[in-house]
Amino acid sequence: MSVIVSLMGGLGFFLYGMKLMSEGLQKVAGSKMRSILEVFTKNRVIGLLVGIFFTALIQSSNATTVMVVSFVNSGLMKLAQAPGIILGANIGTTVTGQLIAFDLADIAPLFVIIGVLMVMFVKNNLTISRLGEVILGFGILFMGISGISGALNEAKEIPAVVNALGSLTNPFLAFLVGWVATAILQSNSATVGIIMLLAREGLMGLPICLFMMLGCNIGCTMSAILASFGCKKDAKRAACVHLLFNISGTIVCSIIFLLFGNQVVDFFMGISGNEAGRMIANANSIIKVCQVLLMLPFTPLLVKATYFIIRGNDEEDKKFELAYISSKHAMSPTTAVLQAVREMERMAQMAETNLIRAMNTLVTRDQKEIDEVYRVEENINFLNKEITNYLVHLNQASLPTSDVMRIGALFHVVNDIERIGDHAENVADSAVQMTNDNVTFSKQGELDLSEMLDMVLKILDESIEMFAKNDLQHLQEIIDIENSIDQEERDLQQKHVERLTRNECTPEAGMIFSDLVSGLERVADHATNIAFSILDEDPEEKAAREAVAGAEK
Repeated sequence: MSVIVSLMGGLGFFLYGMKLMSEGLQKVAGSKMRSILEVFTKNRVIGLLVGIFFTALIQSSNATTVMVVSFVNSGLMKLAQAPGIILGANIGTTVTGQLIAFDLADIAPLFVIIGVLMVMFVKNNLTISRLGEVILGFGILFMGISGISGALNEAKEIPAVVNALGSLTNPFLAFLVGWVATAILQSNSATVGIIMLLAREGLMGLPICLFMMLGCNIGCTMSAILASFGCKKDAKRAACVHLLFNISGTIVCSIIFLLFGNQVVDFFMGISGNEAGRMIANANSIIKVCQVLLMLPFTPLLVKATYFIIRGNDEEDKKFELAYISSKHAMSPTTAVLQAVREMERMAQMAETNLIRAMNTLVTRDQKEIDEVYRVEENINFLNKEITNYLVHLNQASLPTSDVMRIGALFHVVNDIERIGDHAENVADSAVQMTNDNVTFSKQGELDLSEMLDMVLKILDESIEMFAKNDLQHLQEIIDIENSIDQEERDLQQKHVERLTRNECTPEAGMIFSDLVSGLERVADHATNIAFSILDEDPEEKAAREAVAGAEK
């Protein structure tokens, strides 16, 4: 019983340490690596190198492949760009095994105390605190390895355990065990690490360890497959590329192991100094590299194959459905905020299109178009609710530092977009009222509204682009347009009063006109809020504060 308790405790430390280290690295470097993935994936060879580097850095191929699926789903990466990174992730994940092969158990407590000190006493610097989590996780991981090794060393003295593990001689059964264990643990590195410890303690034959390691190759694809549920077709195909690549490589290696198993073991032991744990780590790395070199030229064929497995195209403009985020699949912390931004960008474009549609109904009085305005407004309300719930969920998750700072502003953005949708609905209400009461605008009134709408659409386009790209390029232009719209609203309200005094329009038409002009001005205000959400401080408020401070001096 004591052996089981020690084994479970060591395994718990090992898995938690790996999780803490991986998540900490994603928090520290996630946003920077996300930018690298966006830029350096045009060439599959460069994508391969990026995938290796990124996965080696964050110590998780699952995180990399889930991120790739998220990028393809959000349209930031084309399906053809995904295989290079996925293949690179297969190599990068072997770095963890190489680290585990080093016996660092004696100095693990030193890493733990350094990590604890950084987490507990450097709370005012989020980056250092999260780097402390990485170091703490590293130390806990090796303390877990020490605990597992000690338990397995004791287990060697128990004949029942030795006989049970020694009886696992069926390659297919070993393959299945590796597959299932990795799918459950959601970590190829963790399962390979456990196999290394079993081999090091001599509790399992080396040929069987190799077959179990091949099973891990299939089990590690489950994370990407789960992440693709509820995503677009191309995101599903990206996950399928990962599965097809690993299946292909595993089949080739299995045939080689079955035909030349002893020679393969002798080769890997020879280059590993006859140390079993190091042999598994080296075998894992070399096999993954060979698989990638073999399959890299055929990645276009893998992509084409996914179109036969996953057929059809995505249906556009589905009612009451999210396009980029979903509670049905796993969330990648590194891309979670990015997905929310893309969903909000889609929602904003939907609201802008609905505003144009609603303004057109003031002239056409087309009932079908009015009904469409109301239908789209229901969809916008649905998106508002779902995105807000998603942001609440994100607020409780572990995210990269830069993303944590942006979450608060996103709540305001989704509310501003929803209010723009409400103004489009108000315009449609005005069109219905004008139809029922047989109210019309003068030609000049229609022209004034058209000109003001053009200004509002201009600031909406610039603001949405600024928000989606997190780019300050159009900031001053947005401020200038907003000031022009404010002045236009005052001018049109004054013209409206003058027309009323000259009896050039009816009071009913005048009231509706005044409401429409005010509504358009508020739409511009919401657009400005959306743009300013990427700033630490509203530039107009900053200028006003500085002016007051200057006057006080």
